[in-house]
Amino acid sequence: MLVLITYDVSVLTKQGQRRLRHIAKTCLDYGMRVQNSVFECEVAPDQWVTLKQALLETYHPEEDSLRFYMLGSKGRRKVEHFGAKPAPDALRDTLIL
Repeated sequence: MLVLITYDVSVLTKQGQRRLRHIAKTCLDYGMRVQNSVFECEVAPDQWVTLKQALLETYHPEEDSLRFYMLGSKGRRKVEHFGAKPAPDALRDTLIL
């Protein structure tokens, strides 16, 4: 299923900067960055549980915010992109790791 993850992390402290890096790295483990704090993640239901739990354990709800948009198994068809920096399609494009 396709999940869109967005976040806003307070970076006024070193701990906040660390949380920001950790959240971005966690999202990169499951998907691709499409904008600075926006990731598209194609995940199986069990992967989604693990990813969501990791993010919720990292952020601080008093200072940060996380948003999850569940686009489902046909979510890719619901995405339209215009402008610079087209994001590769993880299911169709060749990715070099």
